[in-house]
Amino acid sequence: MRIALFGQKNAKQTWQYITTENSHWLSFIVLVIVAVVVNPSFLSWNNLSNQFIQGSIVGICAMGMSLIISAGMIDLTVGSAVAFLSGMGVSVLNRTGSIALCLLFCLGAGFLIGLINGVLVTKGRIAPFIVTLASMSAWRSVINQLGQGGPFTVNLDIYESFRLVSAGRILGVPTLMIFFIVITIITSIIMTKTKFGTYVYAIGSNELAARLSGISVDRIKATIFIYAGTLYGLAGFLLASRLSAIQAASAGMAYEMDAIAAVAIGGTSMSGGRGKIIGTFLGVLMLRIISTVLIMARVPPFLNGLVQGIIIIIAVLAQNRKK
Repeated sequence: MRIALFGQKNAKQTWQYITTENSHWLSFIVLVIVAVVVNPSFLSWNNLSNQFIQGSIVGICAMGMSLIISAGMIDLTVGSAVAFLSGMGVSVLNRTGSIALCLLFCLGAGFLIGLINGVLVTKGRIAPFIVTLASMSAWRSVINQLGQGGPFTVNLDIYESFRLVSAGRILGVPTLMIFFIVITIITSIIMTKTKFGTYVYAIGSNELAARLSGISVDRIKATIFIYAGTLYGLAGFLLASRLSAIQAASAGMAYEMDAIAAVAIGGTSMSGGRGKIIGTFLGVLMLRIISTVLIMARVPPFLNGLVQGIIIIIAVLAQNRKK
């Protein structure tokens, strides 16, 4: 009798572990099965690589967002920052003819955007929501003014070589997919193998306790925003390469919602203190799969935002239930 009860207890604990600690994997597998049922060719290499291509730029942004949310903060700058950085990146590219200088500009400007946000949050003692809301409005306004309603278009003499940055393949693997995977690995190492990652989770879990334990909370927060801003710079560079013509008013639109949704569906606590980078990685792919399934089901694309909103609510409710 005791053996039977022990076995039932172990089975229950195992199931609880699977549905809590590895819920992102479980959700991902279920979604893949649904997608395969709807479209039997879903697991073909062409389709899988296309899913990565479609989600990689937002995915890179989501890696930065994952750190920000893990620390108990939020960043609404994403879409506007990417639009500004991609548009200005095209301008630098056209003036210099150098892809390397374009990349350096995007990364450097992204660094500065993150630094500004970080300083305002830590030194100005302004809530991250307010800072990034203002920043979102400011950068979109600036790039709209500079573009005067028109697109930032890559010159024809460098168009082909610049396009290959995002449209090329290495050993058959799309370059965008490589960028996304590499950034995911780097971010995962930072969060799991360094003290910095431990401090991020500590701040998100209990900021006061983190301060009392000697953690330089302000420095860590500022660094998080800088890292995220730099990733937005890379995303802007890749977006410019992919589109070759950046519409200031619409480029990067709703990227912040996509990034937040990916982090939430990936299992990161929206109140901070807990999360996994692999969860965010899978969250990005799950959003792409959901979008693909909706298209196959002939659901109007305008309802994608509704679906994302529902996903975020469900994810937060599930997290509250775990607590």
